[in-house]
Amino acid sequence: MRQHFPFPRNGLHVCPMTPDLSCFRIAGLFRGYHRGKVPVIAALLIVAGLGACKKAETPAPLLDIPFITVEPADVPIEKVWVATVDGLVNAEIRSQVTGYLVKRNYLEGSLVKKGQVLFEVDARPFQAALDEAKAQLAQAEAQHGKTALNVKRYRPLAQTQAISRQELDDAVQDDLSAAANVLAARAAVEKAAVNLGFTRIISPIDGVAGISNAQLGDLVGPSGTSGLLTTVSTIDPIKVFVPLGEKEYLLKAEKINKPQRDTEPQQHLDQLDLILANGSVHPYKGRFYFADRQVDVKTGTIMVATLFPNPGNILRPGQFAKVRYIDSMRTGALLVPQRAVMDVQGSNQLAVVGPDDKISFRPVQMGERYGSSWVVTSGLQAGERVVVEGLQKAKPGLQVKPVAWQSPSPAGDTPAR
Repeated sequence: MRQHFPFPRNGLHVCPMTPDLSCFRIAGLFRGYHRGKVPVIAALLIVAGLGACKKAETPAPLLDIPFITVEPADVPIEKVWVATVDGLVNAEIRSQVTGYLVKRNYLEGSLVKKGQVLFEVDARPFQAALDEAKAQLAQAEAQHGKTALNVKRYRPLAQTQAISRQELDDAVQDDLSAAANVLAARAAVEKAAVNLGFTRIISPIDGVAGISNAQLGDLVGPSGTSGLLTTVSTIDPIKVFVPLGEKEYLLKAEKINKPQRDTEPQQHLDQLDLILANGSVHPYKGRFYFADRQVDVKTGTIMVATLFPNPGNILRPGQFAKVRYIDSMRTGALLVPQRAVMDVQGSNQLAVVGPDDKISFRPVQMGERYGSSWVVTSGLQAGERVVVEGLQKAKPGLQVKPVAWQSPSPAGDTPAR
């Protein structure tokens, strides 16, 4: 029995499920099949029809893009300079006499007082020299006494012409010479006493004493490196040296050279921060102290000294640090996180989300750095939305789903520079 398909003999039926896709049931195809004729074109139409009968795919979800809304803010503009810490006074402790070191009376690295004995040199040779000088002084004084008596005795004899005038003159000259010998002997005693005193090496200032450069039993003396025993530094307050370029110095010369009078309010003086090597900030603010007398012709810089309180003696000479100075305030500055700035062939760009939630790239000019953000000087307006994360996925014209960015830490915790 012949099987008949429910299709018209001529023409195509539109698929009732998806008429807009023009899915076809091809009657002639099956008639051709019934006759044993399957054209190639019919097979292609079958494949196309099956594909068109599939349901339409759902659109992809919009990409979540974190953004910030740029708002104007007042930003302090800072200058940061590399600096070197040094003692307010650095006293080199040297031996003034040559002798053997027999005692060290201080703890290395400890605080010492002015007049405190730090070292002692063997005093026996110097005590002997003092005793000898005293004996010579006594001998000179005795000789002077004898010549003085001779003059006293010869004067009346010369008046009566019992002796010649020449003998009196010789007696007077002998007395003057003996008096000079007394002065010389007395000076020798003083010198010997001073040298004996030099065997007790004292600190001329209050401060921290450094490591000893000599050991007990060493022969020390006033010349060469053997004379330097240690160094005592006054470190509260402490000096911090900053090399400034000539132009920068001229811009700040008035503040640097301003007399620091005791009558001035302290808040106007203490305007410097000291950033230590570990990134921490010294708890006490400092001030400009003085500028050197000349500019270094080799480097074009002038050395400027700043002064910082150091009650805990944490700061020590030789440390490297940074001095931070709040130079001015920038009002109405626009800040963007550093991670939002793209460097494209030497120029800075930002990805901006427009009112239609579409991405556009914007060339901008950057100013000072402020913490983890940059100040934008041109190319951006207040109230615009800037992409912070997902920049590698952002493309011009791409419609996105803006999501407010959550900052991991406040952006304005550090002044701009």
